This record gives sequence, C-alpha cells and structure tokens, in this order.
Amino acid sequence: MYNKRFKTINSSTKLSKEVIVITKSRFNVARKWLIFWTLFIGIGAVAGAAGMLIDTSGKAMGMDAMLPYFQKLPFADVLFQDFLFSGIMLLVVNGITNLTAATLLFVKKKAGVVLGGTFGITLMLWICIQFYTFPFNFMSTIYFVFGFCQAVTGYAASVFAKQEAFSFNEADYPNVGKNPEKLVVYFSRMGYVKKLAYEKANESGAMIYEVKSTEKTEGTAGFWWCGRFGMMRWGMPIEPISVDLTKFESVTICSPIWVFALSAPIREFCKQAAGKIKKVDYVFSHYTEGVYKNAAEEADELLGVKRTGIKSVVCRKGDFKKEINAD
Repeated sequence: MYNKRFKTINSSTKLSKEVIVITKSRFNVARKWLIFWTLFIGIGAVAGAAGMLIDTSGKAMGMDAMLPYFQKLPFADVLFQDFLFSGIMLLVVNGITNLTAATLLFVKKKAGVVLGGTFGITLMLWICIQFYTFPFNFMSTIYFVFGFCQAVTGYAASVFAKQEAFSFNEADYPNVGKNPEKLVVYFSRMGYVKKLAYEKANESGAMIYEVKSTEKTEGTAGFWWCGRFGMMRWGMPIEPISVDLTKFESVTICSPIWVFALSAPIREFCKQAAGKIKKVDYVFSHYTEGVYKNAAEEADELLGVKRTGIKSVVCRKGDFKKEINAD
C-alpha cells in the first residue's frame, strides 16, 4: 500500500494530524498476480486432462511411455493401466479448483484469495507425487516452482487485504489533549502503533506527538528499507522535534519493535530527547509475545532516565491480541 500524506492542523490543540489516502493497493497487485497463477495452472490442467480423457492410452500426447512409471503407485493394476483416472484427477485437483478460485478472485470474494493460495500448495503436493513416480525432469521441477509462487502470492494477498482493512479514526478518542502534563510520543509505519498511542492518550487525556521519519517508510520498499536500519541498529533521520518535552511531567513512548529491538526513528528521537524527559514509560508493539526489556533498556540509556514501566502489546496485522505488563 502506497500512501500520500496530507497534513492538517487542529487549532484547539495545535497538534498536526494526517489524512492518509491510499494511491496504490498492494492487495490489488497481489490479487491480479494470483488471478494469473490460478488461470495459468487451471487452464493448463484442463487442457492436459482433456488430452488424457480423449485418448486414454496417452499416445496422442506422447505420454504412453510414462505408464510403466505409474506401476509403483498403490492400486496401479486398477487405476493406472491408462490415463483415465489420471486425467480425471488432474481436472478435479488442479483444473476445476483453480478456475473456481480465479472466478472468485475476479468477483473480489475473500474465498478466492484463500483458495488461490491453498491450490498452490495442492499443486506442490501433486508435483511431489511426480517426483516420487518419475525420474528428475524439468517440467515437474518448474511446476513445483509455479505452485510455490502461487502459494506465496496467495499468502501475500491475504496479508495485504488484512492490512488495508485496518482503520483508524481520531474522532474515536475524545479525551486526547485534555491533560497538558502528560504526553504520548509514537512512531507508526502502518498505523497500528498510532492507534495504540491514541488509546493510551485517551485513557489519561495526554497530549500526543508523532515522530516522523525523513526516510521512506511506507509500502513494500519502505519495509525493506526500515529492515536495513533495524538490522544495523541505526537511528533513522527524523523531522526536528517540535514539542517542548521539558514541560511534561510524564511521557509515554510508543514504538514498534524492529528486528527484536527499538525502532530506528524512536531510537533517534531518544538520542535527541536526552535529558529533556522527567519521567518515562514505554509501550512496545510487536508480532511475537516477547517483553523486549532490551528495547526499554536501550531507550533508558539514550534518554538518561530510568523508566517507570513497560507494556508489551502483541499486534498481528492490525489486531491487538494481548497486552503484557513487563515491569
């Protein structure tokens, strides 16, 4: 998902907020690729099955020499004396199924994504039988790769659909900004931590401040770019801090976990905020169920202050699953 950001100013709180408009859907890109794979595999399977059923001996397609290899399979004396059973199974397992998934994808049904990815796995299992039955050959190998690509595309489409279904509305948090002694600071790439930060600010009435990176963080390219900073444990350049941190009695810092550590923009924020925060606690969002005290300890060291608490929140594709009080 690629976004354009438009900044507006709320005159009552003098805090900026963003309106995020989706200009390119990663789900739609993945869905189109999944349509390609389901049609490619489905039409090919129907064509191959038709050839087997029209001439069950396999001679017309030059496949009759393959029948001896089938004799190692169970019930070969009944099922594999010709290509009748093989043709029916090819039609059912890889033909009709994939074309059904393609149809559901065309009409934008969720089931199409699930079935499209599942039938990629089915194709790989089908090819595994061929690996057992036949000598090594290019055709079986390349179709195993096709099945893998189809399965991965289905998984990606499923993830992107859930990510793009995520919603957030600032109006749902009316208490934010009512307590001028407290501040919630956050960085959010996908919007998940933003929602979490607003929930925390709404509980206490705290003011809220967003850390914004000057690097590209949105979309797939942004994911990999952020991963580079996460792996190297670097700080990421951010916009100048525009809030006076010294006037707040307590600050809550909300950060995603990148590669099992503090996110790069929050790392840079902590460096720049050193000595300016009186009391701090942390809220970390991540996919696993870890506590990530290492991230809190790093932030403590950078800020020059000992934390008062850690909350660790399990978030999976926008769904908050579990909250852990770590301290």
